[in-house]
Amino acid sequence: MKVIYELVPSAKPTSTALGYFDGIHRGHQAVIGEAVEYAKQNGLVPTVFTLVQSPRTVLRGEKGNNILTIEEKLRLLEESGIEQVYLIDFNSIKDISAENFIKNMICGCFHARHISCGFNYHFGAGAAGSGAMLEEMCRSYGISVMARPRITMGEQPISSTRIRGCIIEGNMISANDMLGREYGFCLPVIHGRQLGRQLGTPTLNQEFPEGLVKPLFGVYASCVTIDREKYCGVTNVGIKPTVGSDRVLIETWMPDYSGRDLYDEAVDVRFLKNIRSERKFVGINQLKDEIYRNGEQAKEIFKIYHKGEAL
Repeated sequence: MKVIYELVPSAKPTSTALGYFDGIHRGHQAVIGEAVEYAKQNGLVPTVFTLVQSPRTVLRGEKGNNILTIEEKLRLLEESGIEQVYLIDFNSIKDISAENFIKNMICGCFHARHISCGFNYHFGAGAAGSGAMLEEMCRSYGISVMARPRITMGEQPISSTRIRGCIIEGNMISANDMLGREYGFCLPVIHGRQLGRQLGTPTLNQEFPEGLVKPLFGVYASCVTIDREKYCGVTNVGIKPTVGSDRVLIETWMPDYSGRDLYDEAVDVRFLKNIRSERKFVGINQLKDEIYRNGEQAKEIFKIYHKGEAL
């Protein structure tokens, strides 16, 4: 997949999906999938136009609370069949008018023959461009537009805002349902203090990425993928109040794993269900007993997940 960081003209005509796509949840997948399908049927390049950072981060000064790292976003787009991504710094386009967004970018840069977007997509300076405007102006350039309708869960639209709320609450079951996959990370394993090894529960230590929404601090049943093999994990996210930490860490113990050390390797950890909130224990022995108890709980959850049953 080709990633383009500047507004240079596409070499070939495209079918382009527009959106920030924070999360690439089920609603986003429908928008992206529609662009891919149209491209296949009409001999176009399936393309996505997206942004490096959320407009809210730039315009409102909000702290980053993304659901995905950029690396994972690009991986998911490629797996969706996208062949070309315009990944643009929002600062470079935030003052472009809605009219010029269509004329100079959709037409002049993407060479779009078809546009796919969400039902509530807005564009241009001040988000002045609406879906109706997009459809009307694109029609005058001979470009078709498909605005995908909202997708609901529990009678409410699936949205990145809802998903973030679930993650903050530790409700991974609902977050995963809306995402259409398990929430998690693929991050390098870093060196820790070896406390888990001393307790008989050696852990993978991963530093929490900057700019992402933080889950409820606590312990989760997880699925860890190593060399394409899936293992049950007991993952703690937080600051380790019993022993202390100066930063947010992700620590995962795999009760049934006995392979090589994984330092400096990128390991994929996916959250299945919250087991308990983070808390401080009286001493190391009490912490050790709780870790083993959480391990048994995680194994039962992992068995259900592995069978493809609802958690």
